[in-house]
Amino acid sequence: GRFLLVRVGKSPTRVNQSGFCFRGNFAKYSSVMETIKSSLVHRLGSLKTSQKGPYPVLILLHGRGADENDLMGLASYLDPRFFVISVRAPFPFENGGYTWYTVLEIGKPEPREFMESYERLVQFLDDIKKQYPVDPGRVFLLGFSMGTMMSFSLALTKPQSIRGVVAHSGYIPEDTGLAFRLNELNDTSFFVAHGLHDPVIPVQFGRRAKEILGSAKADLTYKEYPIGHEISDESLHDLSEWLKTRIGSGNP
Repeated sequence: GRFLLVRVGKSPTRVNQSGFCFRGNFAKYSSVMETIKSSLVHRLGSLKTSQKGPYPVLILLHGRGADENDLMGLASYLDPRFFVISVRAPFPFENGGYTWYTVLEIGKPEPREFMESYERLVQFLDDIKKQYPVDPGRVFLLGFSMGTMMSFSLALTKPQSIRGVVAHSGYIPEDTGLAFRLNELNDTSFFVAHGLHDPVIPVQFGRRAKEILGSAKADLTYKEYPIGHEISDESLHDLSEWLKTRIGSGNP
């Protein structure tokens, strides 16, 4: 989903084809260094901190029909200490953009594509830890829609590798053959957000994630918002504040 810039009163709102929207000024994010060769195409945000690395890293995972540019506009609203990496899903989507897998039905990914995306994401995580100046103990994921499913997949199978997850408007992909390590989530935190009026992935899927993570006694913040399949001003503010509290010590 490419962004469209429209006007709502005096405040610009950027909206993409997937329904994701937010207001504000949108700084251009140029690469802070050359991107590495890895299992997934990606884009780097500009560092906004005077600190030297290694840096806490935030990996952005977009939804179906979007690309690595889709969520980068969020970076200017987030803690400036983050080294931000926005990733492109591996498969072209028939209506434009890219996808992590074909949706057979809500909650059921096409198995081969799903596993290939998962394995590429695992390799990508390993590559960035070795080749970018990032702190391997402070790896955060931010997923929207299908990107949330991939974030959950990685965090729940490799919780020792992920410090925190922002999971917006998605679900935990159950019955995919992945072995979730739900009894090992002591050091992984979750912020799960969902729209009460989501017509794409109904709020029941968010509540199911709350149930699973709650039963696992994970560090969980769960919020519902009076929105559809989108990120609102309120949810963006909340997830930004949540990330700030989880990032650890240090000054911008």
